[in-house]
Amino acid sequence: MEKELGLLDKIVSLSKRRGFIYQGSEIYGGLGGTWDYGPLGVTLKNNIKNFWWKKFVDDREDMYGVDAAIIMNPAVWVSSGHVNTFTDPLVECVKCKRRFRADHISDGKPARPGDTGRSGGCPECGGKVGDPRQFNMMFKTSVGPVDDTSSVSYLRPETAGGIFTNFKNVVDTFHPKMPFGIAQIGKAFRNEITPKDFIFRSREFEQMEIEYFIKGEGWEAHFEDWRKSVLEFADEIGLDKDKVSELNVAKEDLAHYSKKTIDFEFEFPFGKKELYGLAYRTDHDLKSHMNGSGTDLTYFEESTGERFLPHVIEPSLGVDRTVLAILTSAYTEDTLGEGTRVFLKLKPKIAPVKAAVFPLMKNKPELVDKAREIYKSLKTKIPQVMFDDNGNVGKRYRRQDEIGTPFCITVDFQTLEDNTVTLRDRDSGKQERILATELNDLILNKIT
Repeated sequence: MEKELGLLDKIVSLSKRRGFIYQGSEIYGGLGGTWDYGPLGVTLKNNIKNFWWKKFVDDREDMYGVDAAIIMNPAVWVSSGHVNTFTDPLVECVKCKRRFRADHISDGKPARPGDTGRSGGCPECGGKVGDPRQFNMMFKTSVGPVDDTSSVSYLRPETAGGIFTNFKNVVDTFHPKMPFGIAQIGKAFRNEITPKDFIFRSREFEQMEIEYFIKGEGWEAHFEDWRKSVLEFADEIGLDKDKVSELNVAKEDLAHYSKKTIDFEFEFPFGKKELYGLAYRTDHDLKSHMNGSGTDLTYFEESTGERFLPHVIEPSLGVDRTVLAILTSAYTEDTLGEGTRVFLKLKPKIAPVKAAVFPLMKNKPELVDKAREIYKSLKTKIPQVMFDDNGNVGKRYRRQDEIGTPFCITVDFQTLEDNTVTLRDRDSGKQERILATELNDLILNKIT
């Protein structure tokens, strides 16, 4: 267990040191459950989102993308059940007044009235904790100039709500044939009682969600297709297969509207936790919004003349948890060269820097100029390229290894003679000389 906790500490340290992830509002002491993505982190996150969008939207004929507003009519969340049921059990320590999710201090067992958590009591001071009470996790806000009950709205606790409210718009505009999906990537907000485990559980996070609309009959085949697609995505972005598993949620634990749910779990440094979810939600969502809004959300199938309320299959993937799972999968230590080397074994297409170009010596203008020329040429075809002349070449290699750069290119005096450069592979450390004119195609091929 100490080794696993040590791994998370190493990932957190590397993330800050190399500009992946910083504590939110750090110069003011931070704000619990909030994190800022630095230059490399935001690029890594965008690469993940762009790959997801390409795979599940751009490369398919049955998918439509939306970007719905974060603040919606509060009636949306009444109809969806979030206002009344989107709660977690909260307990408060009688002694230190700290508050915790009851299920986080009772060894994973469901909290019950009278349950005071572990025998040791409060995880902070050991004091007695009170009875659990339900706490709604939605962030309230006010819309408009008057702060009263009529102005109350919420920051969305999920992105799916905006998909369901736009179902009729997409159908009326594009007349899609059944089955089809609506996809969205966006921020969601949950007032977590106890955010924890770095970016795994935070108050502001990002989701990649799809609602795939189908006829109720034959849902099993669609569900299986999406199960395979989610696993393919996990493999293609470089998640460790040995750390990914599927949990079929037991019937007694399913939401009342779900006929089947799979949690895709990942072995994080702090234990096996949910990474993605896949649920067959029947027609519950459209029915709830049709009843709540008074708008007809049925679908008319021209080929059969049938009108019906579509059912839905929902693959839901968290961006931030994906980032953490990738960092966990990629973090590697070996003994290449002198001492221990730390590197991120990222898939090239996901890595925030695809290649780094070095002049052998930064005090030799002819080498710097040639390196700049090669760097600019690469950047016309491969935007995520870095120019690095800080420190000696050995230190540059280690720095680029640590941020997961797959390829390093060194320009030396031989380059000035025959236009060849040294190309170094991150994983093996192997170096080879190739023509500078071949770099663009070679790196593009390795990335794709």
